[in-house]
Amino acid sequence: MTQIPDGFKKICKKSNLKDRQGKRYFVEDVDIAVFLVDGEIYAVSNVCPHQHAAVLYDGFIENGCVVCPSHGWEFDLKTGKQGGVRKGIDTYEVFIDNDDVYVKAFEKAVNWNF
Repeated sequence: MTQIPDGFKKICKKSNLKDRQGKRYFVEDVDIAVFLVDGEIYAVSNVCPHQHAAVLYDGFIENGCVVCPSHGWEFDLKTGKQGGVRKGIDTYEVFIDNDDVYVKAFEKAVNWNF
């Protein structure tokens, strides 16, 4: 039996994911978009920062990025960056055990100090 690393939660089976189609999952209170692209699995925040819409799982994949279906903003699936330089969305570690997909998600801490 494989030892699952600390902090990882099972979200789905790899066989349930379709290439280049996102799926939406919640880990604790974290809204996550998961994508299977050319055999690799990516987990990113499902919330587009443009208008805080939880729609990225419904975006399309182009050049290693997920494109927001609402306004066309692009986010790199590996880094979460927008346009290759600006911080865009959170990315999450993925762990695969046979057909099981695990994600290590964290809730973003809000800093109200100015």
